[in-house]
Amino acid sequence: MAAVLHGWRVARVTPLGELHTPPRMTAVLLRLTVQVVLVASLWRGLYSHTGTTAGLTRDQAVTFAVLAVLASRLRELDQYAGRDTVLQHMHFGTIVYWYLRPLPPQRYYALRALGEQVYGLAWALFGYVVCLAAGVVEPPGSAAVAGVFAVSLLLGQWVLHYVMLLLDQLCFFTIRNNSAMLILIFAQNLLSGVYAPLWFFPDWFITLSAFLPFQATLNVPLSIYVGRIELSDVGAQLAIQAAWVVVLALFTRWVWRLAARRVISQGG
Repeated sequence: MAAVLHGWRVARVTPLGELHTPPRMTAVLLRLTVQVVLVASLWRGLYSHTGTTAGLTRDQAVTFAVLAVLASRLRELDQYAGRDTVLQHMHFGTIVYWYLRPLPPQRYYALRALGEQVYGLAWALFGYVVCLAAGVVEPPGSAAVAGVFAVSLLLGQWVLHYVMLLLDQLCFFTIRNNSAMLILIFAQNLLSGVYAPLWFFPDWFITLSAFLPFQATLNVPLSIYVGRIELSDVGAQLAIQAAWVVVLALFTRWVWRLAARRVISQGG
């Protein structure tokens, strides 16, 4: 019971920073609304003189793009304002406290990320219900599609957790990595389908992305939702997502061990 209570306290660290700052929540709501309106208008405008492009109709493309915006809220909390990023902890030297607590740093990181994703999921669900009621996005094609999409989205967020963890672990091995972090985050958004569905990119780009974990985070579940990936092909896609979860989990566990050797507690 004590472990559950302790885990709950860790998981709510970053969300509490948002909930106790109403202006920040208002800014999030305003930004999310503007993003949805602009993205929906953009894709409708792009399809004004065409019916189907890259295997997607206008409604499918708009649904994909809007859901990508909503899904971005799952891990888009303002940790920087609360000095809660790994980059900041490394800069100020406070990362050492992660290794002095009874709770292992990898467990603390996982619990904190879980709290962030649950909080972000509440925002995403709220936006989804509003967009669905307003007719901005289409509902899933069937109950089976909705169920498979939910499973794929869960696996995708699991993969995303490890991808973001790798980006944070990079901070242990570089002195100044602000630019590297920005480049890697841009690559993650580009290759996962946040900016545009991967189906619109050249064949060589799609082939290259197939060997990377990024498309498993978002492009796969959203493609299932809009029907770009048929139910008959879902099994292989879910297997690939699960494989990436296992591979990244083992790799990040090894990197945690390497990172621990680079942390020094000065002054005793």
